[in-house]
Amino acid sequence: MALREEFVQTGNWLFRRRSYLPLVFFVIYLPVLNNFNYLGFTETSHHLWEIFCLLISSLGLTIRILTIGHTPSGTSGRNTKAQVAKTLNTTGMYSIVRNPLYLGNFFMWLGIALFVHVWWIVLIFILMFWLYYERIIFAEEEFLREKFGNDYLQWANKTPAFIPKFRLYKKPAYSFSMKTVLKREYNGLLAMSLIFFFLDILGDFFYKNRLDVDVGWIIFTGIIFILWITLRILKKKTKLLNVNGR
Repeated sequence: MALREEFVQTGNWLFRRRSYLPLVFFVIYLPVLNNFNYLGFTETSHHLWEIFCLLISSLGLTIRILTIGHTPSGTSGRNTKAQVAKTLNTTGMYSIVRNPLYLGNFFMWLGIALFVHVWWIVLIFILMFWLYYERIIFAEEEFLREKFGNDYLQWANKTPAFIPKFRLYKKPAYSFSMKTVLKREYNGLLAMSLIFFFLDILGDFFYKNRLDVDVGWIIFTGIIFILWITLRILKKKTKLLNVNGR
C-alpha cells in the first residue's frame, strides 16, 4: 500500500474511534498520581493551579463553542462512522485555522495534562496528540480535497492547519446559535468536568493518604451533571434545541 493511502486508511480508523481512543493517555497519566504533590506544597497553591488547568481546558471548550455555534448542519459534527461535509466552512473560526475543533480538543486535554505539573507528561501528551490527530487531519483533508476540489485548495493554501492566523479572520456566514452548541457539546462539557473531579479526588487521596472530596468540585460537577441530564432529555425527547439549517 502506498504511503498516502496508508495515511488515509489509518486516519479514517482513528477518526472512527476519536471519541474514546485518546483515553489511552490515562494509562501513562494515572500512575504518575501515585507520587502526586501539591504545587508549592500548600493547599492554596494547589487550588490556584486547579483553577488554571480548568481555565486552559475551558479555553479549548470555548474554541469549540465559537466554531460549532456558527456552522451549518452536516459539518463540524461528532459523527464517527464516516467523513461528512455538506459544505466547506471557510468563515469564522475556519477562516483563521483549518482545524479549530481539534485545536479546541488540544487545549481541553492540555489542561488535564498540566494537572499533575510533571513536565514530561505534558511532552508525552503533545507528542501523542500530534501523532494521533496528524493522521486524522490527513484523512479529512484528502476527503475535502476530493469533494471540493479547487475551492478547498484555495482555502487550504492560505489558512494554517493548526496555529491560527488571526489577521485572516472573516465574519461567520451563519449567526451564532446557542441551541446548536448546547445540542452538540453537552457531552464534552460533562466529560471535562468529570475528569477534573476524579483527578482532584485521586490527587488528594495519594497526597493525603485518605479520601478527601472537595465541596467546590462536588457543587461544580453536580451542576454540570444536572445540566447534562436536562440537555440530553431536551435533545432526545423534544425539538426545542433544533434550529433550521443547523
